[in-house]
Amino acid sequence: MKIHADVSLRACVQSDELTWVASTMPGVERKMIARDGDEIALATSIVRYAPKSHFFKHSHELGEEYIVLEGIFSDEFGHYGPGTYVKNPPGSSHTPYTDEGCTIFVKLRHMKKEDTQHVVIDTTSTKWLSGPVPGISVMPLSGFGAENTAFIRWDPGTRLNTHTHVGGEEVFVLEGVLQDEHGIYPKGSWLRNPRLSTHTPFSEQGCILFEKAGHLPIINEGVA
Repeated sequence: MKIHADVSLRACVQSDELTWVASTMPGVERKMIARDGDEIALATSIVRYAPKSHFFKHSHELGEEYIVLEGIFSDEFGHYGPGTYVKNPPGSSHTPYTDEGCTIFVKLRHMKKEDTQHVVIDTTSTKWLSGPVPGISVMPLSGFGAENTAFIRWDPGTRLNTHTHVGGEEVFVLEGVLQDEHGIYPKGSWLRNPRLSTHTPFSEQGCILFEKAGHLPIINEGVA
């Protein structure tokens, strides 16, 4: 299965327009945003767990990264409420479940095998830092080599100069509305700007973004 699988191309998805698709486990559904592969895939998805549902124990050969959007997501290592960011490195394993139900934004199989960092951050209580221009705040979440993952908060009316994403960028809009010369991206939008792409983003309303930058592969090197 291939959905927005060519990382050399710009892509934009409004997740509210996607259909929920049943997974292999009862009570677990997915909105497939980007995917390269079948059940084992390089994937970006929104996953919804019904109350009292679970997923079987599994390993993450090339890592997993997720944000809890609603409810409480759990595994044998802890409970993760709304706004929690979790990075499970390559080779990790767990048995996820939920008591009350939850929805998460998740990325699978996109990490380097050398990245061994496990991260859990409650973003609702973590301090924001000053960003590159007035009106933008940054909450760093993780980094490895040229790759950086963060929450970015834009005050209303903030603009950035035209800039190039040397290693590419993916954005998921958590709150508000992001804009650039290519379009308007409300809450729930996912945007991929490929390597060496250029744009001039701004936000008239203000927004909070989940951003990964510097991680998209050079196309002739594959995605492993």
